Amino acid sequence: MDRRKFFGLPLIGLPVAAGGLLASREQAKAQVTGPAYNGAPAMEVQKYYPRQQQFRIGYTTNTRGGWEGDPFVGISQGREIGFRYFEIFGSSFCATKDGLEPPPRDTRKMRVWPGGYSWKYPTGPRPKREVYYPDRWEALQHRMYEIGAQFVAITGGAAGGSVAFHDPAQRKAVVDNHFNMTRFSRRFGCDHQKTNTGPRKQPNGTPDADLKEIALTLDLLGRRIREELGMKFGVHAHLGSQIQNQHEIDVIMDATRPENVGLVLDTGHITMAGMDPVALAKKLGHRGIEYHFKDTAKSDRGGTKNVPTPQRDMMNDPYFYPLGEGGVDFPAIMAYLRSIKWQGDLNVELDTSPWRPPMESARITAHYIRTVLKLEL
Repeated sequence: MDRRKFFGLPLIGLPVAAGGLLASREQAKAQVTGPAYNGAPAMEVQKYYPRQQQFRIGYTTNTRGGWEGDPFVGISQGREIGFRYFEIFGSSFCATKDGLEPPPRDTRKMRVWPGGYSWKYPTGPRPKREVYYPDRWEALQHRMYEIGAQFVAITGGAAGGSVAFHDPAQRKAVVDNHFNMTRFSRRFGCDHQKTNTGPRKQPNGTPDADLKEIALTLDLLGRRIREELGMKFGVHAHLGSQIQNQHEIDVIMDATRPENVGLVLDTGHITMAGMDPVALAKKLGHRGIEYHFKDTAKSDRGGTKNVPTPQRDMMNDPYFYPLGEGGVDFPAIMAYLRSIKWQGDLNVELDTSPWRPPMESARITAHYIRTVLKLEL
């Protein structure tokens, strides 16, 4: 692909209706503008000051095997190891129908690993959900101060909100839902927002017609976030989502404005979708607005030849690992980011920890970051 085209304005070779994609964008914009929070006044556009640190190392606290559910378990244990910055899904702070934390997603018997460890899902009464969204942000800020931690991103939309980015009929609901969560996250000093795009509809890939609609929704959301809140916005390419492979990433990047939409490059998901994260980082340049760091098996280095199916059990047959396993060339990624003077958040995200408690996987990763990548937490 031509590099100028990849970073250029959205004139891509996608089928568009009469009037073109730009006309469609303006028509759709009329559907999604307006105040958030049921008429709350607009916030002043955020002013950000240059960071003293080039790279900020964060941790995402949704690790299956002990950190799912109550987000403060992962935040507190991660803080003990030395992590100070955390990324979390905004849905973790939303009300549930019964007021309790959701039940475990998976109650299957877990494999016993060498050394005798086997994760057992908790039994007994589910804990009460602590609700902070949308109007208890000060209480949440106080809770984070007590732990000594800071949010770098509170991502996605509110629990129960639409993620049908491909559906024009739900465009306003999708944009409003995600914009409101972004507005919430800005209270904590977050300077960017990311989202996934909902589950994959077809196993062979997302049709270009749907990608066009997804791109339009993302561009409108990113534009609103930039203009009204002064924040960056990026989409997360993710296994099992509507944006997974190279073609889908290329179409979305071509069909959106660089100032409105960037990409969150997840080293594990990119590798396990068959791509080389080092090559993609170089293709994106500064359009990569955030990185998720996770490792894969050495045999998958440079892009796996065996893309996992949705049926593959991530706990009993895992394909993501703590940093240092050897599947991702993190030193090469860091060398490139330093060469272009990229500045931003590198957030560790371990989707699962079936071999040991998540705190121990986090400790292994922290050691790798400090000793191999020579970065401070």
